[in-house]
Amino acid sequence: MKTLIFRISLPDDESSPCWRDVEITADKPLSKLAEGIIDSFGFDFDHAYGFFSSLDYHCYSSPVKYELFADMDDDMSSDLPGISKPLSVKKTKSGDAFIELGQKMQFLFDYGDEWRFLVELKEFGKKTSKTRYPRVIDTKGEAPLQYPDFDDENIQYEDGEPIGINPVTGEILRFVKPTKS
Repeated sequence: MKTLIFRISLPDDESSPCWRDVEITADKPLSKLAEGIIDSFGFDFDHAYGFFSSLDYHCYSSPVKYELFADMDDDMSSDLPGISKPLSVKKTKSGDAFIELGQKMQFLFDYGDEWRFLVELKEFGKKTSKTRYPRVIDTKGEAPLQYPDFDDENIQYEDGEPIGINPVTGEILRFVKPTKS
């Protein structure tokens, strides 16, 4: 059986490159690839997600897209003008979505925080017996925290206020602890 080897990266974090190489069998659905991606970065797999052919910020209007929402009964996307209906991540095999070497898609995880990963098909391989897929075969860099802890000693400060960096836009975010009323 053929396997697909992907390079998964966070393209907006050029200051400290971070990527994972993930291998999966071609017959596994995109939902399993999504799970492998999120697991490889140490994130909780607790949000909606999708794969988009458009690599820019406006991926929602991608001509080809696979979203978890397509697998839900209340999918309303087909009712939106100018927006193509997403395909299933549970029914689409990874090998049917990614066909040729070098093919790239954007993987958007958590539509609120918008973690955007670049997924590139780097090479084909062969399934090894007694191996569980998906699997991480190589890594570079430390993964960012999915949910930064406000009390973490590694938080940066500016003018005495805790700040963070939006991984998508690079914008400085100021964190304010809620006050009790």
